[in-house]
Amino acid sequence: MDSVIHTDGLTKKYGDFAALDHLDLDVQQGEILGYLGPNGAGKTTTIRLLLGLIKQSSGQAHIFGLDTLKDKIQIHKHLAYVPGEAALWPSLTGQETFYLLGKIHGKMDVRYLKELTKRFNFDPSKKVRAYSKGNRQKINLIAALATRAELLVMDEPTAGLDPIMEQAFKESALEAKNNGQTIFLSSHILEEVESLCDRIAILRSGKLVELGTLQEMRHLSAVTVSATFEGSPPKINHLNGVKNVHVVGHQLTCQLQGDIAPLLTVLAAAKPKTLLSREPSLEELFLSLYGEEEPKVGKGK
Repeated sequence: MDSVIHTDGLTKKYGDFAALDHLDLDVQQGEILGYLGPNGAGKTTTIRLLLGLIKQSSGQAHIFGLDTLKDKIQIHKHLAYVPGEAALWPSLTGQETFYLLGKIHGKMDVRYLKELTKRFNFDPSKKVRAYSKGNRQKINLIAALATRAELLVMDEPTAGLDPIMEQAFKESALEAKNNGQTIFLSSHILEEVESLCDRIAILRSGKLVELGTLQEMRHLSAVTVSATFEGSPPKINHLNGVKNVHVVGHQLTCQLQGDIAPLLTVLAAAKPKTLLSREPSLEELFLSLYGEEEPKVGKGK
């Protein structure tokens, strides 16, 4: 299958500083790719390069097999972009803004536009200047989704939205995926990425450090194991891969990297009343990569 997005050694430097350093990335049709990293990692630079807004220092980027610089006009006919915060026309109404954005893009599914307007509980009759940040973001989202564009590039698409509207976004994103559309999703909201994305790409200091499904990336952090016992919990600190052991009364909690069999053998011999193991969340994967630099979970950037 041909890649919708393909980059080969894509690099952007400002003097000696590499904002993006030799990015090799492929995004397939119908895929939702989560593009993550702390502030300054190179996410926005990547999006600007993909949109043809800035010129790369070296390397190549193609969308639909077309060069993102030379063929950007043709590419943008099949692409819709949702910025984290857009400068809209304050004197236009929401409805007039939809019409204008549709004319700029070249196509708009009017029936779907009405459905999305209802889903996002948006009143299009007001002037843009009267809308809150969240409602202005709804304009960006609704307009982009209503184009039914083959590729949706989304940079913090739920910025300013409340939890109910975040659910409306997730529903709409999955609809787009089921419709064969591709989504390139940059977000700081890890719960959003974890629930939506087929694969996750993680940037650090301009470099791609991890790429894969969430399951494939579980190796980045330890499994959490907890058990309760009738008597005192067994000693497990000596076992390979066991760390962060905490004992409170009859309950033992630890983290494990590597083979779980030796730990289970020791725990089973002590006849546990309960035994639970849990794989790391996306938040914990970030903690293992970035320590205190991890993006925020939940609202905000």
